[in-house]
Amino acid sequence: MKLQRTFVKRGRIEMLPLIDIVFLLLVFFIYSMLSMVVHRGIPIDLPEATTSRVDKSDYLSLSIEEDGSIYVDKERVALSSLPDALRQRRVEQPDLKLFIGGDRAVRYEKVIEVLDVVRQAGISRVAFETKWKEIPEKI
Repeated sequence: MKLQRTFVKRGRIEMLPLIDIVFLLLVFFIYSMLSMVVHRGIPIDLPEATTSRVDKSDYLSLSIEEDGSIYVDKERVALSSLPDALRQRRVEQPDLKLFIGGDRAVRYEKVIEVLDVVRQAGISRVAFETKWKEIPEKI
Protein backbone atom coordinates (compact mmCIF):
# COMPACT_ATOMS: atom_id res chain seq x y z
CA MET A 1 0.00 0.00 0.00
CA LYS A 2 1.38 3.35 -1.04
CA LEU A 3 0.97 6.28 1.32
CA GLN A 4 0.49 9.62 -0.18
CA ARG A 5 2.11 12.52 1.63
CA THR A 6 1.28 16.10 0.83
CA PHE A 7 3.91 18.64 1.60
CA VAL A 8 2.72 22.14 2.28
CA LYS A 9 5.23 24.83 1.43
CA ARG A 10 5.22 27.49 4.00
CA GLY A 11 5.94 31.06 2.97
CA ARG A 12 9.13 32.61 4.20
CA ILE A 13 10.75 36.00 4.06
CA GLU A 14 13.95 36.11 2.06
CA MET A 15 16.60 38.22 3.80
CA LEU A 16 18.95 39.01 0.90
CA PRO A 17 16.44 41.05 -1.15
CA LEU A 18 15.37 42.80 2.04
CA ILE A 19 18.98 43.73 2.82
CA ASP A 20 19.45 45.02 -0.76
CA ILE A 21 16.38 47.23 -0.49
CA VAL A 22 17.46 48.64 2.88
CA PHE A 23 20.94 49.34 1.51
CA LEU A 24 19.51 51.16 -1.53
CA LEU A 25 17.25 53.25 0.71
CA LEU A 26 20.23 54.14 2.87
CA VAL A 27 22.26 55.23 -0.17
CA PHE A 28 19.32 57.25 -1.48
CA PHE A 29 18.89 59.13 1.80
CA ILE A 30 22.61 59.81 2.13
CA TYR A 31 22.80 61.30 -1.37
CA SER A 32 19.63 63.31 -0.87
CA MET A 33 20.98 64.78 2.38
CA LEU A 34 24.28 65.66 0.74
CA SER A 35 22.44 67.51 -2.01
CA MET A 36 20.56 69.59 0.57
CA VAL A 37 23.67 71.25 2.00
CA VAL A 38 22.85 74.92 2.31
CA HIS A 39 25.35 77.68 1.80
CA ARG A 40 24.53 80.52 4.15
CA GLY A 41 26.28 83.26 2.18
CA ILE A 42 25.40 85.41 -0.79
CA PRO A 43 26.01 83.75 -4.18
CA ILE A 44 29.18 85.29 -5.61
CA ASP A 45 31.68 84.30 -8.28
CA LEU A 46 34.52 82.79 -6.22
CA PRO A 47 38.09 82.41 -7.43
CA GLU A 48 39.36 78.86 -7.90
CA ALA A 49 42.06 76.98 -5.99
CA THR A 50 43.33 73.44 -6.42
CA THR A 51 43.93 72.86 -2.70
CA SER A 52 40.64 74.18 -1.32
CA ARG A 53 38.90 71.89 1.14
CA VAL A 54 36.18 73.43 3.33
CA ASP A 55 34.58 72.14 6.51
CA LYS A 56 31.42 74.21 6.76
CA SER A 57 30.09 72.67 9.94
CA ASP A 58 29.84 75.68 12.23
CA TYR A 59 31.00 78.97 10.81
CA LEU A 60 30.06 82.54 9.95
CA SER A 61 29.98 83.54 6.31
CA LEU A 62 31.16 87.01 5.28
CA SER A 63 30.58 87.81 1.60
CA ILE A 64 31.92 90.75 -0.38
CA GLU A 65 30.11 91.46 -3.63
CA GLU A 66 31.59 92.98 -6.77
CA ASP A 67 30.30 96.47 -5.89
CA GLY A 68 31.95 96.28 -2.44
CA SER A 69 28.83 95.61 -0.37
CA ILE A 70 29.40 93.35 2.63
CA TYR A 71 27.05 90.62 3.88
CA VAL A 72 27.26 88.65 7.12
CA ASP A 73 25.17 85.48 6.66
CA LYS A 74 22.97 87.13 3.98
CA GLU A 75 22.46 90.26 6.09
CA ARG A 76 23.86 93.45 4.54
CA VAL A 77 26.23 95.29 6.87
CA ALA A 78 28.04 98.59 6.38
CA LEU A 79 31.81 98.55 6.85
CA SER A 80 31.49 100.98 9.78
CA SER A 81 29.09 98.68 11.67
CA LEU A 82 30.92 95.45 10.75
CA PRO A 83 33.15 95.35 13.89
CA ASP A 84 30.12 95.59 16.20
CA ALA A 85 28.25 92.86 14.29
CA LEU A 86 31.29 90.57 14.42
CA ARG A 87 31.91 91.24 18.13
CA GLN A 88 28.27 90.40 18.87
CA ARG A 89 28.56 87.10 16.99
CA ARG A 90 31.85 86.36 18.77
CA VAL A 91 30.21 86.90 22.18
CA GLU A 92 27.45 84.44 21.18
CA GLN A 93 30.01 81.95 19.87
CA PRO A 94 33.52 82.32 21.35
CA ASP A 95 35.13 79.72 19.08
CA LEU A 96 33.86 81.43 15.92
CA LYS A 97 35.18 80.44 12.49
CA LEU A 98 34.80 82.98 9.71
CA PHE A 99 34.82 82.31 5.97
CA ILE A 100 35.43 85.33 3.76
CA GLY A 101 34.03 84.93 0.27
CA GLY A 102 35.03 87.72 -2.07
CA ASP A 103 33.86 88.00 -5.65
CA ARG A 104 36.77 87.63 -8.05
CA ALA A 105 36.17 91.20 -9.30
CA VAL A 106 36.48 92.77 -5.82
CA ARG A 107 39.51 94.96 -5.36
CA TYR A 108 42.26 93.42 -3.24
CA GLU A 109 42.30 96.57 -1.13
CA LYS A 110 38.67 96.02 -0.09
CA VAL A 111 39.32 92.43 0.99
CA ILE A 112 42.33 93.49 3.09
CA GLU A 113 40.27 96.29 4.63
CA VAL A 114 37.56 93.79 5.65
CA LEU A 115 40.20 91.34 6.94
CA ASP A 116 41.65 94.13 9.09
CA VAL A 117 38.21 94.83 10.59
CA VAL A 118 37.73 91.11 11.27
CA ARG A 119 41.02 90.94 13.16
CA GLN A 120 40.11 94.06 15.15
CA ALA A 121 36.90 92.30 16.20
CA GLY A 122 39.05 89.57 17.76
CA ILE A 123 38.31 86.78 15.30
CA SER A 124 41.45 84.81 14.57
CA ARG A 125 40.07 81.70 12.81
CA VAL A 126 39.62 83.10 9.31
CA ALA A 127 39.64 81.30 5.96
CA PHE A 128 39.00 82.41 2.40
CA GLU A 129 36.31 80.68 0.39
CA THR A 130 37.21 79.36 -3.06
CA LYS A 131 35.75 77.03 -5.66
CA TRP A 132 37.28 73.65 -6.38
CA LYS A 133 39.44 73.66 -9.51
CA GLU A 134 40.16 70.37 -11.25
CA ILE A 135 43.76 69.82 -12.32
CA PRO A 136 44.01 68.12 -15.71
CA GLU A 137 46.06 64.97 -15.49
CA LYS A 138 49.22 64.82 -17.56
CA ILE A 139 49.70 61.62 -19.48
